Amino acid sequence: MSRRLRSITDPDALPGYRDNDRASARIEFLREALPPGEDVERVAAVFRLMGDPGRVRILATLLEAGEVCVHDLASVAGLSESSVSQALRLMRAHRVVETRRAGRVVFYRLGDNHVRMLLDLAITHAGHSPAVTAVSSPIDPTRQEPT
Repeated sequence: MSRRLRSITDPDALPGYRDNDRASARIEFLREALPPGEDVERVAAVFRLMGDPGRVRILATLLEAGEVCVHDLASVAGLSESSVSQALRLMRAHRVVETRRAGRVVFYRLGDNHVRMLLDLAITHAGHSPAVTAVSSPIDPTRQEPT
């Protein structure tokens, strides 16, 4: 439970509520527990960034290797340097990656431990989630299941 949720009184714990009052109070409790709208938009933007397989390969490479230049990221991810540069520009704008310049070469790394943890958890979840593998295989609606 987040710190924000703990700071709000749970209406189910209050005595004397009728069912309708309790439902209304519960809805209000849950609305107050939501993060601010700007935070919701930022989180959605980060997840959109991670919603592209090429960008996930870039991020996974950075997770494993630490710092990597665009040329090497393109080789590992199987993308053009132009595509990798564009993806990194987007990720840098959302503070998902940071840079370090060494002469003419720019090295990229994950932005902070939050990004590292989020990516690591997402990859771990994908490896343990049968729903993810089920979604990736197309379903043929015309195929008859054996009875």
